[in-house]
Amino acid sequence: MNFDLPEEIVALRDMVRKFAAERIRPGAREWDREQNLPDELVQELGELGLMGILTPEEYGGVGLGYLANAVVMEELARQDGGVALLVGAHNGLCLSHINLHASDEQKKKYLPKLAAGEWVGAWGLSEPGCGSDAAALTTRAERDGDGWRLTGNKMFITNGTRAQVFVVIARTDPEKGAKGISAFIVERGVEGFSIGAKEDKLGIRSSDTVPLDFDNVYVGPEALVGLEGSGFVGAMQVLERGRVGIGALAIGLARGALEESLAYSKDRTAFGKPIADLQAIQFMMADMATDLEGARLLVHDAAQALDRGEDAALQASVAKLRASEMATQVGLKAIQIHGGYGYTKDMPVERYMRDAKLMEIGEGSSEVQRIIIARQLLSNG
Repeated sequence: MNFDLPEEIVALRDMVRKFAAERIRPGAREWDREQNLPDELVQELGELGLMGILTPEEYGGVGLGYLANAVVMEELARQDGGVALLVGAHNGLCLSHINLHASDEQKKKYLPKLAAGEWVGAWGLSEPGCGSDAAALTTRAERDGDGWRLTGNKMFITNGTRAQVFVVIARTDPEKGAKGISAFIVERGVEGFSIGAKEDKLGIRSSDTVPLDFDNVYVGPEALVGLEGSGFVGAMQVLERGRVGIGALAIGLARGALEESLAYSKDRTAFGKPIADLQAIQFMMADMATDLEGARLLVHDAAQALDRGEDAALQASVAKLRASEMATQVGLKAIQIHGGYGYTKDMPVERYMRDAKLMEIGEGSSEVQRIIIARQLLSNG
């Protein structure tokens, strides 16, 4: 493992850190309350190149890879988990699927505008009746001449209200199980495709999450991503990579909770001195910092493995599991350090804690990660 970030990623980190502190932090509380992000912010993210971190330069992206993406996700989440998730779902799910499996013609058509932030991307796998058991999806894609007709529902779709491009996973052959699942690109506005109302969520509220409905939606043959029947395998590859991004998002939330706690503990007095002088508080912050540093190393290790082109299924699940559960625990400790103030909307730590909980659920729950890790260990043993 290389512990030193390359110079170009250090420069990227510093740039995003400054942008997040100046542009995102002031509005984070209001965006959380209103459950919305301003369109101009998304445009700025695109102008900075953050909407094309994983996309090759030949298609208009930055092409810096998964370690760079992890650094970006951490810095954005330090100020607002919702902004980070918008970027993460765009890059790590929608664009990742297109980057990995789309044809050159599809890449040329969609990636430049997506990477520039002119368009926002979304990815549709989960359904009302299946989340962790993704292979049980029921959305159908049936042949209609050279094209397909999509019918069904998707649930918990990030970026759904603002996305122009959706990668949708649907069943094309009910008799083949997971091998009868395919992926399609669906553009916003096609007949029969409707987007539902935003979910009223516990956390990550500035990022929109919606259901999708497909009522006999026609897409041409050019909409199929990869080979027919390869959609489930492709989705698992996308999720593996996305887990590293979610781990980095969790790191950012935990770092925010820790840094806010450090600052608060120096200002807040009790028993005649700053609470930072109390050993009970010091021990909590020491544990928070130790857990945070360890999780970050796991995330960066998994990201570097992906950048080297290695199979990182085990590392990605380990990193995501550790980072997500760590972030929730760090958030809870931060509220404890802040006392009664930490339980109010006046302090950002309550938002970090609410946001962190989703990291244990999205892109494979903690229970799913433990299944993956155990299977990897047993198969390699």
